[in-house]
Amino acid sequence: MRTAQDADRFGLDLLGVRDEPYRRDTADALTLLAAVLAGTSRIRVLPAVACLPLRPPAALAKAIATMDRLSGGRVELGLGAGAVPDGIEAYGGARLGPAAARRALEEAVQIIRLHWSDQTGLRFQGEHYRFAAPQAGPPPTRQIGIWLGVTGPRGLDLAGRVADGWIAPSSRVPPKHLADGRRRLDDAAARAGRGPADIRRVYILEGELDGTDSRGFLHGPPRQWVYELTELAVGHGVDTFLYAGDPENLPVFALEVVPAVRETVSTQGGAVSAQGGDPLEPPLRAGRSSRHGSGVS
Repeated sequence: MRTAQDADRFGLDLLGVRDEPYRRDTADALTLLAAVLAGTSRIRVLPAVACLPLRPPAALAKAIATMDRLSGGRVELGLGAGAVPDGIEAYGGARLGPAAARRALEEAVQIIRLHWSDQTGLRFQGEHYRFAAPQAGPPPTRQIGIWLGVTGPRGLDLAGRVADGWIAPSSRVPPKHLADGRRRLDDAAARAGRGPADIRRVYILEGELDGTDSRGFLHGPPRQWVYELTELAVGHGVDTFLYAGDPENLPVFALEVVPAVRETVSTQGGAVSAQGGDPLEPPLRAGRSSRHGSGVS
């Protein structure tokens, strides 16, 4: 909560909680997000990302919409197929193969959007999920973005077709793979009749912001981070960064790195926009993340 309030006070845009229910040393992500919203005034929050196998999509849709209504529209939804099959199975969830997990993820996106619609007589019958309700709701106050945490080629195809954003951790999608991922995402969006600007690009910065010497990508002093984040924004189209480093260095990230990156990107003419092509002011969104399961982004 203290980190969340610091992030809010420092002017960061987003704060998310990793959702790993099977870990005993973590708080429940959705409960923690609700507490964060009550204890902050402006920052937006998201599960980064919600563990779908342990979060039935209709119930998840209602929880997210409720938080959005109570907070005045400060919620997004990060959604993933589940990265730890052993933990999911031990906690009562189904163990699915990669193809089945992607189909379940696509069905979940459909159900969540249906739940948030103004339609009546709702019914959905899929391979993994069923859903029926006389009417939708409660609807959120605005169109909530569904950002998928996927890394493989087929997952990127799915995100390009149906998602409002792509969440990629730097440990699994290093810069040398970002270009291929971006092309895959854009090609899938084009085949679905969508434009690349329809999809947010969110990059989780899993590194160490400290010292005076560089020790590799995202491991070094603030000036190195400014250079590397600027290259990610201008060269790879990343429009949103989530800081996953030591919370003690959050002030350095928020008050030194973020303003410098925004200024440099603006100077270099980087076109960074939100979903739907809505320009961001400042031109980048930045947030906070943690390496710990109950940490914040």
